[in-house]
Amino acid sequence: MLADSDTRWKWGALTAYRIQPDIRLDGYLLRGRATPTVRQLDEVGARADSLREIRAIDFVRTIDRSGYDVVVLACVGGAVQAMLHGLGCAWRAAERRPVVITGYVGVVYEKLADGLLLRHGADVVLANSRHDADRFREVYRGVGADDGSVVECALPFLGGEPYADDRAAGKGDPSAQQGREPYTVVFAAQPSVPESRADRTYLLRRAVEHARRHPDREVLIKLRSKPGEHTTHIEELPYQKLAAKAPGGLPANCRLVYGNMGEVLDRTDLMVTVSSTAALESLHRGIPTAVLTDLGIREALGNHSFLGSGCLASWDELDEGHRPEPDAEWLARQGVAADGPYEKAFDAARARVTELREADRLPPVSPYYTPRTAPGYLPGILARHGLDPHGEPIAGYADAPEETGGLRRVARDTVREAARGAYRHGVQRVAPAIRRWGQL
Repeated sequence: MLADSDTRWKWGALTAYRIQPDIRLDGYLLRGRATPTVRQLDEVGARADSLREIRAIDFVRTIDRSGYDVVVLACVGGAVQAMLHGLGCAWRAAERRPVVITGYVGVVYEKLADGLLLRHGADVVLANSRHDADRFREVYRGVGADDGSVVECALPFLGGEPYADDRAAGKGDPSAQQGREPYTVVFAAQPSVPESRADRTYLLRRAVEHARRHPDREVLIKLRSKPGEHTTHIEELPYQKLAAKAPGGLPANCRLVYGNMGEVLDRTDLMVTVSSTAALESLHRGIPTAVLTDLGIREALGNHSFLGSGCLASWDELDEGHRPEPDAEWLARQGVAADGPYEKAFDAARARVTELREADRLPPVSPYYTPRTAPGYLPGILARHGLDPHGEPIAGYADAPEETGGLRRVARDTVREAARGAYRHGVQRVAPAIRRWGQL
């Protein structure tokens, strides 16, 4: 399994185990700006039998030499496309090859066509819901590409104990009723949504105000990463820095938390977010879940994906004790359920992978994008991963050693960490400053 961030590692590893529980899982981390730290991998709670950080071109070499049955590509679309071309080229004359699986880590609310076409060519493209499966097939059919790779399943990390609501719904302020103590509100922050300092400061302020308004409640601000770490998306304005500047500081019943989302949900009575996939985890367990409308319902925020869910609400409504009631039909179409069907959600994917593994011979890997269909787009994507327009290794990349030892390795790692630090500084400090200057 190849992953390029903490959340994609979680999706890829858990997907592999959902499809076939009794496996040996070798994990590869694609070297790049979002390569997760050991702490991040421990937090997501998905384990592998082996772990190795690797360049894209070396991954192609390694998989070509391996005897793997299945390869899961849990990466951003461009990396998936590069691996499909690289592996397809390496396997051109192979008698047998592994089954290639890819998909999405959560709610698909942007770049639908772009991301899907970059994933075309995999044997199995997993859709996390009936809604997504319909959209995926429509995109592939729309360009005349084969849509037979799309298989409906569900997010692999849904689960946990159903929410035990001991409070009588709709009878006044739920925090004043009998049940678990204290009543816990979790705001699931996102690295890139919303983007502006003003919007992020507003959301933090409203969470803090909710804590002050309800001193008998505990308000947790769930963060994905610590300062200096990167996730799937770039975070220019970490909530930790905004919280440090909050007027009066955080009240005693409001704090920043990290850790595995499933463990946080174990003590959650109300989940609040803009559009995080955590909302689906929460809804699956039957936890009251609010998708915020304070900043509008906009494609840029991703909360438009929850239209019809019954979960849209504002902080004002939540301050007054409102608890959204999700729409059952919407939940079913989104692959979210707390009453049992989830146990069979991966049956179709498991059957498809088994069928492909047992086939006498798999067809060549054939992505929709080729030097003929996308001559101005594909070469740049492949070059970023050391491949030429036909999927062959570029000489300069191919000749570089895969591993180095002794002082050379120490020097390489030091330079890499310095480069990552410079990149983070540019993203979190320099780029916002340049944007502010441009607005003067």
